[in-house]
Amino acid sequence: MRGDQASISAFVVLLMVALVALLGLVVDGGRAMTARQSAQDEVEQAARAGAGALSVDALRSGQLVLDQQTAVTDAVNFTVQSGHPGRATVSGDTVTVTVSYGVPTDVLGIVGVSSLPISATASAVDVDGVTREDQ
Repeated sequence: MRGDQASISAFVVLLMVALVALLGLVVDGGRAMTARQSAQDEVEQAARAGAGALSVDALRSGQLVLDQQTAVTDAVNFTVQSGHPGRATVSGDTVTVTVSYGVPTDVLGIVGVSSLPISATASAVDVDGVTREDQ
């Protein structure tokens, strides 16, 4: 009979580990999903901030030209102010911003997962006026 008691104890331990892991996926996974959406919002706004950095001299001559250095600086500053410093690049008239960071876990830390990776990327361009097709 003693052998049967030990096998039940092992089953209970494995079941408890599985339940803690499932709880961790729900709690910490939900937090990671929220953080991912927040990161996406941050990079979209940062890319828009960078895309708004137009060259004043070009505007005075009637052209819409992106000031690349200011665009990168504005986009990176936006990510820093948001609390997740990121990277920005400019290619032509497109500003691309990327942030990557980890979200600490509460429940999954029990089974050895201390953080979940979060990353997001977005691009933006500034447009010259508004176009509309007449109906």
